[in-house]
Amino acid sequence: MKEYGYIVQGITFDSSHSNQAIKTKFKVGDYYTRKDVYKAMNVPESQQGGNWDTGYTRFNGDTFIFANVGTAGRTGHDYPNRFDGNDLIWFGKPSSKLVHDSIQYMIHSNGSVYIFVREDSSNPRFLYIGNGKAKAYYDTTPVRIDWMFNDPQENHPEILSEEVSESEKCIEGAVKQVLVNVYERNPLARKKCIEHHGIECSVCNFNFFNWYGELGKDFIHVHHLKALHEIGEEYVVDPIEDLRPVCPNCHAMLHKRKPAYSIEELKTILQKQHETIPS
Repeated sequence: MKEYGYIVQGITFDSSHSNQAIKTKFKVGDYYTRKDVYKAMNVPESQQGGNWDTGYTRFNGDTFIFANVGTAGRTGHDYPNRFDGNDLIWFGKPSSKLVHDSIQYMIHSNGSVYIFVREDSSNPRFLYIGNGKAKAYYDTTPVRIDWMFNDPQENHPEILSEEVSESEKCIEGAVKQVLVNVYERNPLARKKCIEHHGIECSVCNFNFFNWYGELGKDFIHVHHLKALHEIGEEYVVDPIEDLRPVCPNCHAMLHKRKPAYSIEELKTILQKQHETIPS
């Protein structure tokens, strides 16, 4: 594969209001059907369907990508789309090439690239993961684009600080640590974990929304419970069994020891510490 390069990061500005950044139409972490997108973007009925149902299309200067991750599409094509840390590794239609106008437009356009993903091709709802920018692209068939999400107008709670992502000394451990970080940052896995376990810290019960209001809404880290030595090549993460919501402070404390403390151990430490503090 030949890597063609990177594009410049930045904020897109409306030409008619040069001092005002365009605000996204969608909220990261919420579900949308194609009909919801039509409504939000005021897509005329005569322009709905068609290319909207085939993976990606262009409308009013913006690109809309509807990607399946870990599952074959309704047409039977099984795209190897996947998350790599905070990035989405995405493949175009089977015959897509880097030189195609639709691909060049989404890579170099000043418009937004709204990206929606799902794990079940029979589910009409897609998870909005953000306004993507091409980080790297490859001259393959189908074309591959690595999307990053750095729109300053969007909140990405899955993009964590680096305090708990130090690599292990041994190579095997380093590879497994990378896998753990990918699981924790995967927006689909995060969503399922939070939908089941809630948004409060599993250790200290801290809730960002209760303290910070809208600023803290939906913000939480996600901690992977499996020890590194338990993760094998065939391991598949279960968002409900393997992940837990934790606040950044408790997340860092869980990783103060290698192997990491369990949530139960840290809760016991926290409780004993509180008992020693005079009331």
